[in-house]
Amino acid sequence: MKKPITSLLKLAVVCAIFLLAFTSSLTPSAPAPPADRLQINGAGATFPYPIYSKWFDEYHKLHPDIEINYQSIGSGGGIRQLLAGTVDFGASDGPMTDEQLGQAKEKIYHFPTVLGADIPTYNIPGVDQELKFTSEALAGIFLGKITKWNDPELTKANPGVSLPGNDIVVVHRSDGSGTTYIWTDYLSKVSDEWKTRVGRNTSVNWPVGLGGKGNEGVSGLVKQTPYSVGYVELIYAIQNHMPYGRVRNSSGNFVKADLTSVTAAAAGASKEMPDDFRVSITNAPGKAAYPISSFTWLLIPGKIDDARKRQAITEFLHWMITDGQKLCEALAYAPLPKAVVAKETKAISRIGG
Repeated sequence: MKKPITSLLKLAVVCAIFLLAFTSSLTPSAPAPPADRLQINGAGATFPYPIYSKWFDEYHKLHPDIEINYQSIGSGGGIRQLLAGTVDFGASDGPMTDEQLGQAKEKIYHFPTVLGADIPTYNIPGVDQELKFTSEALAGIFLGKITKWNDPELTKANPGVSLPGNDIVVVHRSDGSGTTYIWTDYLSKVSDEWKTRVGRNTSVNWPVGLGGKGNEGVSGLVKQTPYSVGYVELIYAIQNHMPYGRVRNSSGNFVKADLTSVTAAAAGASKEMPDDFRVSITNAPGKAAYPISSFTWLLIPGKIDDARKRQAITEFLHWMITDGQKLCEALAYAPLPKAVVAKETKAISRIGG
């Protein structure tokens, strides 16, 4: 009886192997990755990282053979890597200086991508109201001259709010940052003392405060530090459910950062946009303008020797200023004015090999 049982077991094993092979052949295999995938590398600003991440992901879905790898390391780092030739493009919230452009081996084009805003965000236990900040208050706080939350410059702008007498903990960026450039550009326009003592740059010698790396780092520090105040790009405050204040603009109105007020700040500049696109819109005129608004830029070499990479980058830029703009508002960025898009379309055609 043992031999028939053994034979039956062997037959069963053979049948099972045959069945497994047959069913496996019916299972569709995963599509193989494109054999000739093109990777484009960029680095720079954290300010627009949420929209850039969305754009690069959506563009990859449309073009599976093109992968855009972007490192959110801050505007200063992006400019350094671009000048060193270690990335295909950079990104910055502050336009490159004439000195930096003079260090480049090739002409560098600035392409505005979206509009955003720096906002003052704070963590004051027991205070749930939306605060109002004058330019004098913001400059005084970051100069270290206004040190208490119940300072008269703050209380007079916020009647009815019970501000505590605790020390203000200032939080700023520790890395080279376009977000810092926008913040210090604004403070330099509204405070002569700030302009003289500190100035505008992607990285400055801060009079006071704790440093956090990236918008993410500043957001995290403010959230975990009672009685703190810092500056981040608008989307980071929204994503992290952080309170942020209104800022008094050049017309004397306290304005909250949103799509409408940021677009209002760009209204005048978009009509007189310089050919190199390097323009500041902080402290812009207009009753509805949010005063700490800015364009942000991709920094693209004017000469790209690799023909396939040149075509991929220029086609992405065209997509970015057209279909890509439709994705902006969901992430709290204001889309580019039509006049700027028209001007950029002409500039893209100048990128050569």
